[in-house]
Amino acid sequence: MPELPEVETVRRGLAPAMEGARFTKVELRRPDLRQPLPKDFIKRLEGKKVEGLGRRAKYLIADLSSGEVLVRHLGMSGSFRVARARAEKTPGRFHRERGRAAAHDHVVFHMSSGATVTFNDPRRFGLMLLVPRRDLSRHPLMRIGPEPLGNAFDAALLAKACANKKTSLKAALSDQKVVAGLGNIYVCEALHRARLSPMRIAATLSTRGKPNERAERLVGAIKAVLADAIAAGGSSLRDHRRTDGALGDFQHNFRVYDRAGRACPTPGCRGAIRRIVQGGRSTFFCPVCQR
Repeated sequence: MPELPEVETVRRGLAPAMEGARFTKVELRRPDLRQPLPKDFIKRLEGKKVEGLGRRAKYLIADLSSGEVLVRHLGMSGSFRVARARAEKTPGRFHRERGRAAAHDHVVFHMSSGATVTFNDPRRFGLMLLVPRRDLSRHPLMRIGPEPLGNAFDAALLAKACANKKTSLKAALSDQKVVAGLGNIYVCEALHRARLSPMRIAATLSTRGKPNERAERLVGAIKAVLADAIAAGGSSLRDHRRTDGALGDFQHNFRVYDRAGRACPTPGCRGAIRRIVQGGRSTFFCPVCQR
């Protein structure tokens, strides 16, 4: 499932086509995705202006001139394709032509900017909701933890969220109520950068109620790995594509994820990457330098 960097990459690709533009026409080619599309979906969008395009964790959020917010989630295989009349596309370095199976083009937004934005989702685990702006923060999907790239996310906040938790660091960081937007890939990568074992008890991020050096290292690692992944266009393992059809690049920079058996890349470390299973998910780490 796409994680924060992949969703942020998509947001940045959609912004030039959607921000400040109106929906001139909306096409629904099926009535549902993961769940039924909102009642009067077309009527509530057509003619409305996208005042701003944001992201909350793994959700794309479009503020509309109607006072509603269009919330979109990519699910496991969803992607947006942007086409512009008379526009030349500059492919990314790892560009691959996107599949054009029209059967999976479920929602098409025609924008006053001249762009057509198509949502393609073969597995149909994606989601689109319309929520009043005033109710967004109280919506069940938004009851999640802080944004890891936000100014409020620091060692003190993370240590407090993990205080008294007897679960592993891997489990705590994967909990969207502790920190929003992280998934399996970036939890593994951040823990390796911070030199912390995924099996370490989460409560050890604090000492006598105060964030310790481990918490400081981990917050720095989380912010750094996310920033690097966004700069690389996210990670393309199976389904993720940018809005121009290019693959993300960050998978070429993984230190531990899916690298079992390879030498640890930490300078001076002679360990090898191991794979274990935690909570039904693969965890990749170095048993020598991650403590």
